[in-house]
Amino acid sequence: MSSSRATWWQSAVVYQIYPRSFCDANGDGIGDLPGILARLDYLRHLGVDVLWLSPMFPSPQDDAGYDISNYTDVDPVFGSLADFDLLLAEVHRRGMKLVLDLVVNHTSDEHPWFEASRRGRHDPQRDWYWWRGPRAGMAAGAPGAEPTNWASAFSGSAWQFDEASGEYYLHLFSRKQPDLNWENPQVRSAVYRMMRWWLDRGVDGFRMDVINMISKDPRLPDGIVGSVGSSGFGDGSPFYICGPRIHEFLQEMYAQVFAGRDAQLLTVGEMPGVTVEQARLFTDPDRHEVDMVFQFEHVQIDHGIDKFHPTAFRLVDLKASFGRWQAGLAEVGWNSLYWNNHDQPRVVSRFGDDSDRYRVRSATLLGTVLHLHRGTPYVYQGEELGMTNGVFGSIADFRDIESLNYYAAALAGEGSGAPQPGDPLADETAGGTAVTAAGPGRQPDDSTVLAALRRMSRDNARTPMQWTAGPHAGFSSAEPWIGVNPNHRTVNAEAEYADPDSVYSHYRRLIALRHSHPVVARGSFTMLLPDHEQVYAFLRQLDAEQWLVLGNFSAADVAVPLPDAADWASAELLLGNYPTGEAIGSPPDAPAPARSAELWLRAWECRVYRRTAPPA
Repeated sequence: MSSSRATWWQSAVVYQIYPRSFCDANGDGIGDLPGILARLDYLRHLGVDVLWLSPMFPSPQDDAGYDISNYTDVDPVFGSLADFDLLLAEVHRRGMKLVLDLVVNHTSDEHPWFEASRRGRHDPQRDWYWWRGPRAGMAAGAPGAEPTNWASAFSGSAWQFDEASGEYYLHLFSRKQPDLNWENPQVRSAVYRMMRWWLDRGVDGFRMDVINMISKDPRLPDGIVGSVGSSGFGDGSPFYICGPRIHEFLQEMYAQVFAGRDAQLLTVGEMPGVTVEQARLFTDPDRHEVDMVFQFEHVQIDHGIDKFHPTAFRLVDLKASFGRWQAGLAEVGWNSLYWNNHDQPRVVSRFGDDSDRYRVRSATLLGTVLHLHRGTPYVYQGEELGMTNGVFGSIADFRDIESLNYYAAALAGEGSGAPQPGDPLADETAGGTAVTAAGPGRQPDDSTVLAALRRMSRDNARTPMQWTAGPHAGFSSAEPWIGVNPNHRTVNAEAEYADPDSVYSHYRRLIALRHSHPVVARGSFTMLLPDHEQVYAFLRQLDAEQWLVLGNFSAADVAVPLPDAADWASAELLLGNYPTGEAIGSPPDAPAPARSAELWLRAWECRVYRRTAPPA
């Protein structure tokens, strides 16, 4: 998106709600739509513009609702269509918008489309999904007879054998999530019809789940088998990530669903593995595909051979990633900005410091740095409170299919859970951040695998929203479906709502800055100090207005070595995360020359300065 073509969502902030964990109104331990309705005034007070609901459709819940069995209804556990209509009306009455999760790379295996498809090879809906016979020369159902060697994202093969028909169906995720065959125009027409149905009902757009996987190479060739962590399965992603017809499909979707509508709508495509160059094409407004994409590069910088073999966080890697995306989409396209979502561990535990001493400081720093980049920021429920990773005593405390499958595979010595020479596995230490090598041939034990899950599991994002210090964090009157974080006694919305120094209040100020200062949405972006290992610094500018954003990603005081540091130290301080009455600019005991020539940041301190640009 060229900076000269401003749209409403450039100045907007989106808030993601994971309904199962947000607020339970009927006392069954599971969040629901009436619970969301009861909290709308909280969200309006926060200042967000758009609510994004994770799936609330009927589902067997194999993958927490991302396995949908009916696209045009509400799962009874969350309420009814009447509840949804009321929620939508009340969202609109408060001046906010609501977008839905669109999950159309796959359905549930209990969706009527798939139930028809699996009835037999001659059913008219058979090729609504990807069915293939066994590998040539092998008996159907035999080990290794799968049509290709592709691995599933949730461990094991991406193919499931159907004994009744003697064929296999493709599932890039769970075996209960068969992939739709977008090569079939009837599939595309059915999806577009469903999307129009929701837009006609009043929804304001869609977040499109793994949308860059809908176009597969019809040959479905074998993938490359890696040297570690694959257990014989191949990487099929080159044949389904941004496949041969992906742009055609998205442009057709735009023409069939969105073109000609007067409403202000939002489309964001979740796109694992997308490159900056590809994202420019997807988000170029002249191409009519999507408004913005979710890319994964910055949330994979601490991955080893996979997410459950994390490496140490390096700030320079984060800056290199964000800097690439800011530069790459500066003139054409648009960035989405996020730390957290339903699939990521809590950022304050991951890239910040979730100790009692620094949790608030690091959470507010992380929010400041992210929100003041160029792009549309997304807040995941509880992020505005500084919620941390959960507490999981044993595997019985986890609920996520990815985590449970990984645990079983790792203890069985399969896949990436099987240690190789030099393969690091996360280990528990007093600080919770050390990494140790399992050693060649050594079987991972329960404690080693659990340590990796505690650090990176998706369940960290799915613990109940912490509303109060009371029983079950005020989320429900009943035992929740997943355990509440014990720190809800101090980290909760009730405690933070009116506290001017809370994470919540800081997020309100950040959101207000975006709404009231065009430089945040439309200004240019210049990364500063890209090689500094502690300081994140960048410049935003629109016309003659300049903002300097600083963040110290450490618990040590640090000097900011900018050539014009003294000038910036005397500029207007718009925002910070230390009390304004405290001295700023340098440590109190710093010598006078240092105080006059340098900017200093305290532990996990952030600051935002504003000035008029000096003459060139």
